Amino acid sequence: MPRRMLAPCPDSPNCVSSLASPQDSRHVIHPYIYSKAISEAKAALKAVIAALPRTKLIQDEELYLHYEFTSLLLGFIDDVEFLFDEDAKTIHFRSASRVGYGDFGVNRRRMEGIRSRLQGKL
Repeated sequence: MPRRMLAPCPDSPNCVSSLASPQDSRHVIHPYIYSKAISEAKAALKAVIAALPRTKLIQDEELYLHYEFTSLLLGFIDDVEFLFDEDAKTIHFRSASRVGYGDFGVNRRRMEGIRSRLQGKL
């Protein structure tokens, strides 16, 4: 099976990715690190996201998760993908708006909020 990849962020500032170049300060964000078994880390991540409003799990594979997050006011959809790297015990992710140019920092705040909720669970 070919290794899944996360798409790079577009030039617009409505995307963050843990796989963006460190020099790309507009898009780069630190990945999540886990020390538990991958099954436990994945379950913890899924539980944290399940507790968030307006989320929908679209795809669930062994090393990959894809969610849709819908905004409260206008119903815009953001795609959030997670890619587990078992060798590095790292969860890479990409959070991006489907439409528009800017996102007023929504994607970055979302991913940092998930990071906070994951404290001590990975």
